[in-house]
Amino acid sequence: MQGFTTIQIDRRLLVRLKRMKTHPRQSYNEVISQMLSDDDSLGKFAQAAQMKKMQELWDNKEDEAWEHA
Repeated sequence: MQGFTTIQIDRRLLVRLKRMKTHPRQSYNEVISQMLSDDDSLGKFAQAAQMKKMQELWDNKEDEAWEHA
């Protein structure tokens, strides 16, 4: 049995989701699922952002100095 939950979103996001529907009775669950499966672009975007931040955290002089102490 599949469970459901409620989420809170900003009204501006709700308007954007409504515009993304392909037909009036399409559920937001279907809209979001479609967005996530489209070339997994959202996942790739998030991964790229994480990689940049991790590089900032890993490549710093303080850690390099600590490794050689």
